[in-house]
Amino acid sequence: MTLTEMTTLNFTPPSSMADATGAHHASAAIQNLDVVTQAIGALQDALDGHEPHERVLLKAAAGAGKTFALKRMVVEALAHESCTRVGVTAFANKQVIPLAGQLGDQLGRERVCLSVSEAWFDKVPDWVRDKATVVISYKDIPESVEVIIGTTHKLEGSARYMRDRLGNAHNGERLFDVLFVDEAWQLPNHRYAKVSWLAPLIVGVGDVGQLPPLDPSQNPWRGDPGHNPYRAWPEGFGHDPNTWTRELPAVWRPTAEQLPLWRAFYSDWASLTCVAGPGDRALEVDGLSGDAKVLWDQVGTGQPTLLEVDGLPDAEAPDIDQPLLSVLEAYLEDLISAQVTIHGRTYDAHGVPQQSTTVPALEQEGDDPVIAVLATRNAAVDDAFAMVERLTERHRLPDGWIVASTVDSWQGQTNTLTVAVHPLSGASGLDAFNSAFGRLAVTCTRATHGLLLVSRAGLDELLDNAPAVPGTPLGEPGTRELPRQTHRRILKAFSRGQLSLEGTV
Repeated sequence: MTLTEMTTLNFTPPSSMADATGAHHASAAIQNLDVVTQAIGALQDALDGHEPHERVLLKAAAGAGKTFALKRMVVEALAHESCTRVGVTAFANKQVIPLAGQLGDQLGRERVCLSVSEAWFDKVPDWVRDKATVVISYKDIPESVEVIIGTTHKLEGSARYMRDRLGNAHNGERLFDVLFVDEAWQLPNHRYAKVSWLAPLIVGVGDVGQLPPLDPSQNPWRGDPGHNPYRAWPEGFGHDPNTWTRELPAVWRPTAEQLPLWRAFYSDWASLTCVAGPGDRALEVDGLSGDAKVLWDQVGTGQPTLLEVDGLPDAEAPDIDQPLLSVLEAYLEDLISAQVTIHGRTYDAHGVPQQSTTVPALEQEGDDPVIAVLATRNAAVDDAFAMVERLTERHRLPDGWIVASTVDSWQGQTNTLTVAVHPLSGASGLDAFNSAFGRLAVTCTRATHGLLLVSRAGLDELLDNAPAVPGTPLGEPGTRELPRQTHRRILKAFSRGQLSLEGTV
């Protein structure tokens, strides 16, 4: 599609701005360090028998460094005289496999064992095999191992056999003294129930905005307003006297300019600060003119950016919107053809700035993509995949430099620039799927540098006309506001511009 005539694009600044006096760098990072130290104290109190803790939960915002906290607590647990063996689990292999390598790097290969299915054995990267023992069968787990890592499905299927072979841990009754659960808020309650018996103490770390895995066979509502089988297991322990719970108050991932958006998602946090300082990260784009320059210069500032497009031909459906994707593809074409430089800053483990970095986008190295194109439903992502393939082929881009994904599948992933179709684009109402708090939270919290949401015009009208719904929306973690107020609060954190198309060819 060629854009023939358009108005000059202007962006209005966010109406919700970051606190200019907020803590950054080491002043922010030390807040997380303090909370993790408290969590370690609660863990040690439970192992000492001084406190009746059955669960220690660390609630994290997206990009808070929760996996770093989990690894530190694993090390501290094993240093305690009452802990001889721990388990580490999560819902998905893509979560436990890198964690095994990282823990093996800290503790030594002989102390860490990753248990995977036969189907996943050949998918384990060499660097993980170098750091940890990798097995398929419980029979191959070394008897001296202190950390056993696997998905909840894997541990459920082999735990009894492991206990018969290896015996109980120091507590004398369970396979593990402590079971650590990474991405705990993603784990559905029925999965947690399958592994909760493995240790007398459970330590859960995770993002409260995570979406539990989709399972269409489950009934999402059974008539009881307190029952939600889609919700992850930690939600049931908010007022439990045997559960110790704290929030990590600092985030490492976003730019300082994105912090108001993070605060909009985690509005009930007592405090939320950002390790990155103002101006620490930016995208510099040279070689553009007109509206493309205005758009990508705005995104490059690090502020969350929303582009609303008016005057498009009708879409086949809200989630099958080739006209909107054509506009997005044209702007991505401009971006990739330009000279894009990624400016960043490195920090030590305490948040102290180390050095500034500058790299051309096409030379960016690492496992994370530079651009992730996200959409909610599979049909829209199929079209986005085709778009990514065209751009990759035309510009001979490195494999994985730009990717497309459903939002649900992109949980736990990180990228430099997120370009996403707003979940409510073209919708006629706040449907249960696309208006889910967690789905929008994941969409907006993956990027380290830039965030662009695109949508058909009409989001404000949609929210104005949406009926009020009493109570907490299904699927929103904790005591969140109603969908209508939630979306309005989030939109205030965006710099917004509207593109009016008078004619398209």
